[in-house]
Amino acid sequence: MKKTQLFLKSAFSLEGSFKTIPQMIEWVAEQNEAVNVQITKSRFDKLQQWSYDKDSGRIAHNSGKFFSIDGIAVETDWGKVPYWEQPIINQPEVGYLGFITKEFNGILHFLVQAKIEPGNVNYVQLSPTLQATRSNYTQVHKGRQPLYLDYFRNASPNQVLLDQLQSEQGARFLRKRNRNIIIKVEEEIEVYDNFQWVTLAQLKTLMRYDNLVNMDTRTVISGIPFGTVNQESIDFYTFLDNSDGEVSSKILRSALTDENSLHPIDEVISFITHFKSMYSLKVSKVDLAKTDQWVFDQEMIYRPDGKYFRVIPVDVQIGNREVVSWSQPMVEPAQEGLCAFVCKEINGILHFAVQAKLECGNHDIIELAPTVQCLTGNYRESKQGSLPFLDYVLNAAQDQVIFDCLQSEEGGRFYREQNRNMAIIAGDEISVELPENYIWMTLGQLHNFLRYNNYLNIQARSLIAALSFV
Repeated sequence: MKKTQLFLKSAFSLEGSFKTIPQMIEWVAEQNEAVNVQITKSRFDKLQQWSYDKDSGRIAHNSGKFFSIDGIAVETDWGKVPYWEQPIINQPEVGYLGFITKEFNGILHFLVQAKIEPGNVNYVQLSPTLQATRSNYTQVHKGRQPLYLDYFRNASPNQVLLDQLQSEQGARFLRKRNRNIIIKVEEEIEVYDNFQWVTLAQLKTLMRYDNLVNMDTRTVISGIPFGTVNQESIDFYTFLDNSDGEVSSKILRSALTDENSLHPIDEVISFITHFKSMYSLKVSKVDLAKTDQWVFDQEMIYRPDGKYFRVIPVDVQIGNREVVSWSQPMVEPAQEGLCAFVCKEINGILHFAVQAKLECGNHDIIELAPTVQCLTGNYRESKQGSLPFLDYVLNAAQDQVIFDCLQSEEGGRFYREQNRNMAIIAGDEISVELPENYIWMTLGQLHNFLRYNNYLNIQARSLIAALSFV
């Protein structure tokens, strides 16, 4: 069976071979209760194995590995602010975000991990089978080797179902990427206490619950290819769907057909190329302690106006990790954010309003982002009409909202950051005409660009992952 068919069949299988959705939610709660977690805010001068280096002007681990907090200066001709300085996470190494999959009763199942990250709002969330930086899996921390690592290291080409390099948050990480990988095994493997098998449909359904599925799972799931099929096949899958069907069938058709899209793929490529070639982005290092408009004291790095985010030092104790106690800096948001796709049927196919967005940590200047992305500023205080589509999203009728959930950002680096994720189907009140840096794309076209590196940002991928066919 082709991998696209394996994925599609799993995406329609709400009844897995192991636990139901309520049982999975209960299992996560039990995992949370079983592990002792203590996260304590500290001081930078008290962090074990971390220090401010006056020569480099950064906060770094004494091993030279893991990550550092650097100061950067940003120069660009994009937007209204041509120059600014800020702290940023610099983690140049590529980590693994990987799923082991296996067929049970003819259905592909994903091995998920109930994993605690120090920054998670609710501690335990569902993560990929393997979630590890290079420093983690090469055991710089002197701890245990991550479980299941050798399955990925030794995977043969015919076991690999997905293998991509994808970016992380461009406003907080400096050109950070991870290897998103899915492999399929045939043999029996040991399933440890904090791991469980689920289908793709179950995993997407669990994304409808606040802060239950972590960001690393969502980015890997977003890249899953479903291929293109004819209308008869789409009608057949829709017939199999036992939900109310109307919204899910629209999403299914948008994902599986390349017909009737408003813009052919060459026009979309030209749209992206135009912005990448027309605008510049220059990022240079500055001393973290002297970063303009930021205050560096021993308890945090912050802006006196309270905007954007803070960098805080924390001490961590977690019972079931490869290392059970450590210290580290983390990024704490100033407020909850909002990420939303506005969708509209055009030529009988559901299209998504996608924006070209420049962020200082992007690898290649521009990435495609959701219709609305408000992370660094307080969207509730934005002037009416100042951000395209924001007012529309905030005032959308309930019957137009097809997804609305709080999702956590990556809990290994971000301290209790959660953003409201939404998807809304618009009617005639939203024009086909869009602002200059926006374009309509079908879900199938978005999936097509996800095959390649650095086209869709993590916020767009997180929303795409949550869109379900059932």
